[in-house]
Amino acid sequence: MAHEKFDVTGMTCASCQAHVDRAVRRLDGVSEVAVNLLSGSMAVDYDESRVSPDDIVTAVDRAGYGVSLPDAAGEGAGTEHGTAPARLDSPTKKLEAAAASMRSRLIVSLIFEIPLFYLGMGHMLGWPLPAVLTDHAHSMTLALTMLLLTIPIAFANRAYFINGFKSLIYGAPNMDALVAIGAAASIAWSVYAMYAMADQLAVGAVHEASMTAMDNLYLEAAGTILALVTVGKYLETRSKSKTGGAIEQLIDLAPKEATLVAEDGSETVVPADSIQLGQVVRVRPGESVPVDGVVLDGLSAVDESALTGESIPVEKKAGDTVSAATVNRAGTFTFRATRVGADTNLAKIIQLVEDANATKAPISRLADQVAAVFVPIVIGIAIVTFVAWLAITGNANEALTAAVAVLVISCPCALGLATPVAIMAGTGKGAEMGILFKSAEALETLRGVGTVILDKTGTVTAGAPRVTDVIPATRPDGSATISEKALVKLAAALERSSEHPLAEAIMAYADERDIIARPVEDFRAIPGRGVAAREGANEIAAGNAALMAELGIDIDAELRESFAHEGKTPLFFAKNGAHVGTIAAADEVKPTSAAAIGALRGLGVEVRMLTGDNRTTAEAIAREVGLAPAYVIADVMPADKERHVRELQDAGQKVAMVGDGVNDSPALARADVGLAIGTGADIAKEGADVILMRSDLADVARAIELSGAVIRNIKQDLFWALIYNAIGIPLAAGVFFPFTGWQLNPMFGAAAMSLSSICVVANALRLRGFKPRAAR
Repeated sequence: MAHEKFDVTGMTCASCQAHVDRAVRRLDGVSEVAVNLLSGSMAVDYDESRVSPDDIVTAVDRAGYGVSLPDAAGEGAGTEHGTAPARLDSPTKKLEAAAASMRSRLIVSLIFEIPLFYLGMGHMLGWPLPAVLTDHAHSMTLALTMLLLTIPIAFANRAYFINGFKSLIYGAPNMDALVAIGAAASIAWSVYAMYAMADQLAVGAVHEASMTAMDNLYLEAAGTILALVTVGKYLETRSKSKTGGAIEQLIDLAPKEATLVAEDGSETVVPADSIQLGQVVRVRPGESVPVDGVVLDGLSAVDESALTGESIPVEKKAGDTVSAATVNRAGTFTFRATRVGADTNLAKIIQLVEDANATKAPISRLADQVAAVFVPIVIGIAIVTFVAWLAITGNANEALTAAVAVLVISCPCALGLATPVAIMAGTGKGAEMGILFKSAEALETLRGVGTVILDKTGTVTAGAPRVTDVIPATRPDGSATISEKALVKLAAALERSSEHPLAEAIMAYADERDIIARPVEDFRAIPGRGVAAREGANEIAAGNAALMAELGIDIDAELRESFAHEGKTPLFFAKNGAHVGTIAAADEVKPTSAAAIGALRGLGVEVRMLTGDNRTTAEAIAREVGLAPAYVIADVMPADKERHVRELQDAGQKVAMVGDGVNDSPALARADVGLAIGTGADIAKEGADVILMRSDLADVARAIELSGAVIRNIKQDLFWALIYNAIGIPLAAGVFFPFTGWQLNPMFGAAAMSLSSICVVANALRLRGFKPRAAR
C-alpha cells in the first residue's frame, strides 16, 4: 500500500473538499483519502498495482480542480551521497500568498465599491448626490455610472464566477457558485432593467424610467456582495495563515548561514542548506545550530526549548548530539553533521505536524456529510424561494431579493473550516509545547481516555540507575572501616572493566567527584554474582549477597531488606575477605513524576504502572509517586505488555499507553492512544500516536488537556456554523416575514456570511493562547 501527498488548487469551501474526496475515493484501489481545505493538500493511501498517481491526478482534474504532486526535489536526496536537501519551506507559505492576492482584490473592490454604494444607497440615506444623477431625466446616466463602477469589482473578483460556474458545469456546486449566481443574477436583472429604461426613455416616459431604476437596479447589491465576501475571505485567509505560527517560528530559528571548518582549520561561511553529511561546523555564542550533528570539541549550553519546550539550556560536550534550530547560549563548539535537510529533527517535527493536519478527526465526519449536499440544497431553496415569493406577491423584485439573499447568506465555508483550523492551531501549539500529534484522530481520542498505563523504566523513572547510598562498613565500636571516598575509589577500580548497568552508575558517580580509580589485575566476572580482581596485594570483590556468602562474609539481613523495601539494588564490597562497605543504586523517580500522576488523577484519569521489576521494587517506586499497590502491574515481560493493555480494553476501558517507544512498541500500537516519551532524539518513534519530546511525564496531562481544548473548540465552531445556517437561510428566504415583516437585504446576507467564517477562524486562533492547568 502506497501513501502519496498532492497539492490541490481551486478549493474554496467544504463542498469543494467533499467533491475532491468523492472523486478520488471512487477510484478502484484507493483505500483512504484525506483532503485538507486549509492547506490545499490531499493525502491518499492506494494500491500501486491497481491505481497510479496519474490516475488520481486525472480524477481530481476531471472534478474541476488543479492537482499536482508536491515538489520533492531534493527531499531526502543525497543523504546517501552527502548532498543536502533543499531548505525547509513554510507550511503557511501558500496561505500567506493567498492572503496577499486577496488583499489586492480587496483594495480594488473597495476603491470602486465605496462610490458605487454611495450612488446606489445615498438617496435612501439622505446623502447629497450630484444633481446630474438625481434628476429624473438622467436616470440612465446614474445606471451607466453604477454599471461602470460594478465592472471593475466583478473583474477583480472574477475567480468567484470562474470557479463557481465551473463547479456547476462539473456537477459539484460550491460556495463560489452561490456567490456567482447571486451576483450574476443581480447584475443580469440590472442590465435587463437598463434596457427597459432605454425603451421608456425612447418614448419620453422619463418618470417611469426613473422609477424602473429605483426599483430594479441591483448593481450596488452585486458590488457589495462581491466586496463583502472578499473582505471576509481576506480576513479569513490572513487568520488561517496565523494558525501555523508555532511551526513558522521553528523554521525561522533555522539559520540561513553556517560556518564550515575545513581540515586545515580554515573557516568558510556558506548557506546552511548547502551543508553536507560529515562536514564540520563551528557554532559561536548566540548562533543557531544549522543541522543535526555530534559535538567534536568545545563546551557549551544549548537552548533546546524550540524543539522540546524545556526552558533550561542543556550542557553540551564532546560526544553529545545537537539539533537544528537550537540556540547556542554559551561557549563555542564544533560538530560533525550527521543529519541534514529533511532528515533533521526540525524537519521531522514539521513533517509530523503537516501529516497530522492532513488527517481527519472523526468529529469532522458530520461536517463532511453536510457539506457534500449543502450547496445543491441551498440552490434548491433559492429557486423555491424565488418561485414562492413570485407566486405570493407577484413582485419579481422581492422574489429576486429573497432568492439572492438565500444564496449569499449560506456559508459552507464555516463548516469546512471548523475542524482543520482548530487541528492546525492545536497541533502547532502542541509542537510549541514539545507534544507532537501524528494524526487528528489521536488528538481527538486522547481527551476521552479513561486509563493511562505508564511503563516504569524511562517513563516514571529516569531509565538509568544512579548511586543513591554509599555506606562504609563499621567496626564493633561504630567507627568506619573505610572512608566514603576510599570506598568509591575501590568500587571504581573494580567496576571500570565491567559492562553491568550498575557499574556505569558507579563510574559516573566517581567521575562527578573526580575520583580516579587505580588499575587492577586479574579481573574476572562471576556470572550471576559479581566481579573480583587484585589491587596491588589486596584481593577485592563486588557483588550480591550470594557472592559475599561464597567469600564467607555475612551481610546484615536488615540492611538487605531495607534496600529491597526502598526499591534499591545494593552492591557489597569486600577487601581481603572482609566486608568494607555497600553502594546502592536505583533507577530514580523523575522529579515531576509524582506531580504528573496527581495531575492525571485531577483530570479524572485512572493511572496504572506496568514494569518488569519484582513487586517489592515496583511497589517502592509506586509509593514514591503516590500509587497504591492495586494499580501496580509487576513482573511483566516485554512481550506481555500488549496483553495487559488488551485486557483493560476488553473490560471496556479506553486506554493510553505511555512508554519509551523501544520495547513498548506493541503495547503503544495496541492502546487507543500510544504516547512515546523521550528526549527528542528520535521523534518518529514507531507505534506511537503522540510523541512527547521532553522526558517529562507531566506532558501526558498537558496533552490530554490540549486534546480537550481542541475538541471543545471544534464543537463550538460546528455548533456556530450549523446554527448560523439553520437561522440565516430561513431568515433570508422570508420564512419569518409573515410574523415580523423582516426581509433580509442581500448585502447584509453577504456580510453575515463573511462574518461566520471569520468567527470560526478567530475562535480557533484562541488555541494559540492555551495554557494547561499546571501552568496557570
